[in-house]
Amino acid sequence: QVQLVESGGGLVQAGGSLRLSCAASGRTFSSYGMGWFRQAPGKEREFVAAISRSGGVIYYADSVKGRFTISRDNAKNTVYLQMNSLNPEDTAVYYCGAGQSRGPRDREEGYDYWGQGTQVTVSS
Repeated sequence: QVQLVESGGGLVQAGGSLRLSCAASGRTFSSYGMGWFRQAPGKEREFVAAISRSGGVIYYADSVKGRFTISRDNAKNTVYLQMNSLNPEDTAVYYCGAGQSRGPRDREEGYDYWGQGTQVTVSS
């Protein structure tokens, strides 16, 4: 079982950057693939990025490729999302999830545990 807590969200101007963190409890963090999703008001939750247990396999949504970078530090039980060149369309609540790598990495069904989310707001 994994408990996840996101942090690092806030208000940023267009073109700016933010780094989100997702801290996990437990000793089995390295056994889980991790993903980031986001949900804007009135929209469905959508996939952003995923990283494998070892960090060797990374997958991004086309909408963020080249701007966002997902990484993990298993020694710190933390996964990160570095977000650069932000625009107002990136405004959403961002969630991290942990999965056993037995489901689809770009769908909610692929993850067993979720954090509470952190708000990212990008001003024009």
